[in-house]
Amino acid sequence: MADQTQRHPRPGEDEHLTPFHVQDESGKEIKLLHFIYEQPDIDEIRGNPQRVLDLIHKFEEKYSFMNVGAAKGKVVTDLIAELKPHTMIELGGYVGYSAILFGDAVRRAGGKRYFSLELNPEYAAIANMLIELAGLRDFVRIIVGRSDKSLHKLFTSGEVKQIELMFIDHYKPAYTTDLMLCEQLGMIVPNVSVLAADNVLWPGNPPYLEYVRSTVEQKREAAKKGPIKSYNKEGMPQRTVQSFLGEDDKPSFEVLGNPNLVYKSTLHQPEGLQTSASAGGQKSETGQSSPHPADPEDAVVAPREDLPPHPLLFYDDSGREFQQLAKSGTERSFCVYKA
Repeated sequence: MADQTQRHPRPGEDEHLTPFHVQDESGKEIKLLHFIYEQPDIDEIRGNPQRVLDLIHKFEEKYSFMNVGAAKGKVVTDLIAELKPHTMIELGGYVGYSAILFGDAVRRAGGKRYFSLELNPEYAAIANMLIELAGLRDFVRIIVGRSDKSLHKLFTSGEVKQIELMFIDHYKPAYTTDLMLCEQLGMIVPNVSVLAADNVLWPGNPPYLEYVRSTVEQKREAAKKGPIKSYNKEGMPQRTVQSFLGEDDKPSFEVLGNPNLVYKSTLHQPEGLQTSASAGGQKSETGQSSPHPADPEDAVVAPREDLPPHPLLFYDDSGREFQQLAKSGTERSFCVYKA
C-alpha cells in the first residue's frame, strides 16, 4: 500500500524532507534513516560524524526528536575535552544522536570506548546504522535492554569498574535508582566520576534532584528505612511515568546507594559561564566531609566561584523550552554535580 502521507514538494520546500507529511510524527525514526541514507552524496557522508549530525538537525526542521541537540551537547563535549575519559556511558541512546556527538568527542580526546544503553531494540537498530555511517561502529557499542541490568552486567563482567563520565537521558523514574545502583556497586568514585543528567528541570525530576542535593545525614536517615524497591515518580508528568517501562514497573535490583557520597555542583548559563557551586566528597564515619558539606540551595542560586565546574548537568527538555526556562529568572542555568 502506498504511503498515504506522501505529497509533492511545495514551492520553496526542501525536496529531501517533503515525502512525509509534516504533521505526521508516526514512524519518524525510520523516516530519518531513509532521509539520511537516500542522500545523493551518501559516500561523502560516510565516516563523517558531523555530516550525519547536520542531517539529523536538518530533518528536525520538520519533526521533533528527543535529542540533546547542539547547544546542550556542547556543554558535555566541553567536559569530554577537559576530562578526557577513557570510557563514557550514556543511559538512553534513542536514535544515536548523542552517541555520535559524544562518542566522536571521546575518541578525539583519546578515549577507548563509548557505551550507549538503549531499551528499545528498534531505536537501537536505527542508532547502529547511523553510528556505522558516521564511522564510529568500532568505537561506540550499543547495549539493548534495561539500563540497570546493563550497568550491573558491565560492572560484574569487568568491562567498567568505575564511571568516569556518564550521560543520563532515559526513563526518568530510573535516574535515581540507577545512580544509587552505581553507587552501591562502587562505580561512583569521588574526584573521578562525572555525570550529566538531562530533563531534570523541565519537564522535571523532583526525586532525582532531592537525592543528589541531600546531605549525608539525610541520606543515612533515609537508608534506615531499607533498600529502594520501587520507582519514586512523585512530581513527574503522567506521560513521563507511563513511558518506556510502564507505570507499574519496578527496578531490577533493590538499592541502598552510598549515603556517604555528596556531590559538588555548579550552575552554568547557556553560554557555559559558571555561576554557583557546592562541594562534596565521601563523608567518613567521624562525620568529616571533604572538602565541604553539600548545601542543596547552592545548586540553585548561591554564587560561589571557588570550585571547579563539574558533573551532573541539568537541562530543559528542548531548545525551545530552554529559552522559556531561561527567561524565568530562577533555575535557569545548567547545573553541574561531581562526586
